[in-house]
Amino acid sequence: DNSSEFITKYRTCRRQMRERSGEADHHEGLSSDDELTLAEVTEFQKSKDNVLEDSRKVFEDVHADFCDIRKILLKFQEWKEKFPDSYCDAYISFCLPKLLNPLIRVQLINWNPLEQNFTELEEMPWFRPIEEFSDAPNIPES
Repeated sequence: DNSSEFITKYRTCRRQMRERSGEADHHEGLSSDDELTLAEVTEFQKSKDNVLEDSRKVFEDVHADFCDIRKILLKFQEWKEKFPDSYCDAYISFCLPKLLNPLIRVQLINWNPLEQNFTELEEMPWFRPIEEFSDAPNIPES
């Protein structure tokens, strides 16, 4: 059963985290996660699966140039290089976080740093393009 496997993995992960952190006060069986019923866990997993399925559809009708962070940042880099005055006057550095926020949030929906084998932020597909854009050589500003 997938739900009981989920509970077992969750509890194992919590126990390993306690052992690594040196928490000696924990008494097995007194954790609040032991109070979850199988129906609650099943309902949670079903809701989670529905959210993940819906999140895959968010950008399905968007042209690739406008939902790929690397392509978006490439356009801004071209603007910055060709028209530095205009780029500076538009305060792009203040706009980019708001522009990229929805794209990054969709990729973070299933991210859980409490899982044993979670993906580091630096390994996520959006991290490297942003890092490269941030480290790009600065054009002398007027």
